[in-house]
Amino acid sequence: MTDPLRIAVAGLGTVGAGTIELLHKHADSLTLKAGRPIVVTAVSARDKSKDRGVDLSGARWFDDAAVMAGEAEADVVVELIGGEDGPAKAVCDAAIGAGRDIVTANKALLAIHGTELARSAESRELNIGYEAAVAGGIPIVKAIREGLAGNSISKIYGILNGTCNYILTEMRQTGRAFDDVLAEAQKLGYAEAEPSVDVDGFDAAHKLALLASLAYGAEVDFGGVYIEGIRAISPVDIEFAETLGYRIKLLGSARLTGQGLEQRVHPCMIDKDSAIAHVEGVFNAVVASGDFVGDTMFEGRGAGAGPTASAVVADLVDLAAGRRTPVFGLPAPQLQPLARAPMEAHVGAYYIRLTVADRPGVIAGVTAAFKDQQVSIESMLQRGRSETEAVPVVITVHETSETSIRRALESIGAMDGTVEPPHMIRIEPL
Repeated sequence: MTDPLRIAVAGLGTVGAGTIELLHKHADSLTLKAGRPIVVTAVSARDKSKDRGVDLSGARWFDDAAVMAGEAEADVVVELIGGEDGPAKAVCDAAIGAGRDIVTANKALLAIHGTELARSAESRELNIGYEAAVAGGIPIVKAIREGLAGNSISKIYGILNGTCNYILTEMRQTGRAFDDVLAEAQKLGYAEAEPSVDVDGFDAAHKLALLASLAYGAEVDFGGVYIEGIRAISPVDIEFAETLGYRIKLLGSARLTGQGLEQRVHPCMIDKDSAIAHVEGVFNAVVASGDFVGDTMFEGRGAGAGPTASAVVADLVDLAAGRRTPVFGLPAPQLQPLARAPMEAHVGAYYIRLTVADRPGVIAGVTAAFKDQQVSIESMLQRGRSETEAVPVVITVHETSETSIRRALESIGAMDGTVEPPHMIRIEPL
């Protein structure tokens, strides 16, 4: 029998334990698919005494994951520690230095250091597998890098964070406010105790930067991603979105423009009859548009022990079978830095929610501010009248530039009759 693929696992949280469980449960079928056994020879985590519900008796324990990456009897190091620097980066550097392939679920690490790590690994004829780093169990990395290799990708977009999708789904279905649903998501384990990485858009931005590199043969450029989260979304916005025929989703999208690579993560209003509008709860979805294949959509669970372990093991099977491709589709030396398309140049339609005093002349001032920036109003909705209180007014505008809409909103926000800062959501045609 061919020698087994020996792996060392750094990090034994839910994903690490899930990966080992999967390897044990499906050992026979994986051997057939890979052409040889895949065996765990070493592990490392912070607490050796913790019961993780999996058999670790055949693996050598290391207290230091970076030492394990350099010294263990292993062909592949599986990095499941997390974090963009620190121990995770040290593990990957040590693995490459010792001539070992890497499989990782760490999107933050790759979003910041991906190009550097790819060049270092490929210069030593090593591979980095990261299917688990983008959209959990959805095989989107392989789909773009290999399945769509014959296409020029015009755009790629998707729901890339299950926590945000769960919160927005619950807000729409129950009418509850963001803070209330976030607290529930934390109790259910869908959101971290410190949820900023998810709800402020950074997790989705990490994943988008990797997808954009794959789609466009570019260096990974996390710094070029425009990022907004979902904290400002209110039940009022969701109610008005339904009235207007939209659903609100946090989308990550990337495309090449005449000014460079546009990478955006922010809440969007999308047609509620579109396929991606029906992706609910903790599910993720990615749409890639190719010139020969058209639109392709991939949907599945974006996080959790099972889906993420599934993606980790898929990369291990590829390595065991000798299937190797450049990390980001093109050989690392051929990855090029692309100009960043400025967000100010973005052109699109917009939803605006204003909270204004209900008195004569206020709306006239609002329309004048739009006129001054040559922004064309499509519709205006106002619910209720009040002699003493503020009222919400919702306006949608035709396509205009980001610069124009921001200037108009700055003027409106400074008006005497404006009670709260204007709130804007981009309307995204899909």
